Amino acid sequence: MGLREDLERYREVGEQRRQDLAEFIQYGDLGASRPDSVQIPIKIVDLPEFAYDQRDKGGVGKGDAEEGDPVDAQPRPGDGDEEGDPGEESGEHEYYEMDPEEFARELDERLGLDLEPKGKKVIEETEGDFTDITRTGPTSTLDFERLFKEGLKRKLAMDFDGEYVREALKVDGWGPATVYEWARGKHIPVSKAWIEDAYDDLSPDETATWASIEEMEANVDRESTAARIRREGVDEVPFRREDERYRYPEIIEEREKNVVVVNIRDVSGSMRQKKRELVERTFTPLDWYLQGKYDHAEFVYIAHDADAWAVDRDEFFGIRSGGGTRISSAYELAADLLEEYPWSEWNRYVFAAGDSENSSNDTEEGVIPLMEQIPANLHAYVETQPSGNAINATHAEEVERHFRDSDTVAVAYVSGPDDVVDAIETILSTEEAQE
Repeated sequence: MGLREDLERYREVGEQRRQDLAEFIQYGDLGASRPDSVQIPIKIVDLPEFAYDQRDKGGVGKGDAEEGDPVDAQPRPGDGDEEGDPGEESGEHEYYEMDPEEFARELDERLGLDLEPKGKKVIEETEGDFTDITRTGPTSTLDFERLFKEGLKRKLAMDFDGEYVREALKVDGWGPATVYEWARGKHIPVSKAWIEDAYDDLSPDETATWASIEEMEANVDRESTAARIRREGVDEVPFRREDERYRYPEIIEEREKNVVVVNIRDVSGSMRQKKRELVERTFTPLDWYLQGKYDHAEFVYIAHDADAWAVDRDEFFGIRSGGGTRISSAYELAADLLEEYPWSEWNRYVFAAGDSENSSNDTEEGVIPLMEQIPANLHAYVETQPSGNAINATHAEEVERHFRDSDTVAVAYVSGPDDVVDAIETILSTEEAQE
């Protein structure tokens, strides 16, 4: 393998340098990214190069130079030996940048998901192809092809071999009533009035042409309607008003895929730094994912201890309080804020996280009823307990037990970074199962 092949191979390795998505979510620097741009670190690969020994060891060629001998080149500006200020531009190779749409696609692939967001709000109605049918309309939209087909079907259903029926009228002793009963038995769609008119046209000698109906049937062939139409063609097609149909365009509703994501976090005194970091590692990828999945995404951030208040995104992951905990206060605020996002027009996700510690009876009497009252695509609670379950950390278990048969509630447990991807998969796979 030559030098060129070596370089190409190293470049291929470099193209695969991006940190694994799961590894990035679990251990990467999420704070280096923006809400609309995910910055994933690159694992730098150094390309091989020649290294020259600059020491003067003597040897062949040492001595006075003669004409034609190579000489040392003088340093040129830019060789790196001159004085100057260091560069101020950062290397673009340090991060791989992806937008939320690409992040969502890659996370779907990583987790084996295929979540298809629902369109809610109708933003435009357009006319499609003339595929729908109505009984009334302007003449210009009359579906003549359909009208002709209906008339032709009626023609075929009503048609019969008149000459064959006339021969039955020539059976000795048979009159119109007998022939009519015979025709009905043969499924010949002839009316009694037609038979009577045809009988009146016969001469007395013709009414005794055949001794029996069996003799007539043995000597006269009944011609099918199809054969007769091929021979004679169709003189007229019986159109009827009830066969008329008018074409009109299909109305196509374009629905915008809107989503509002409510992120709720416990900021009470028990939520120490490691717990806050686990909340950020779980919620941040979920925000990117849903932003990438939907046409328009809005995010609401609620912090709570014993009371709840709305915060911005930057405050959400860092804020800390010294108060107690009443999780239902956050759901009460969420219910009020979601009034701006009607369920008929917005997809809704309500994600909450904390260490599962809650005031006495608040989960059963406050949180669970509110979760049942707030319509959403998905409610999720993420328990963050780095040291395992605390004695009073029962909120997640109570929610999971109450909603164990629900396909709109997910509960996940995160005790360390290794659990984050599994927690995200638990939440998103619950949403996918609804489809």
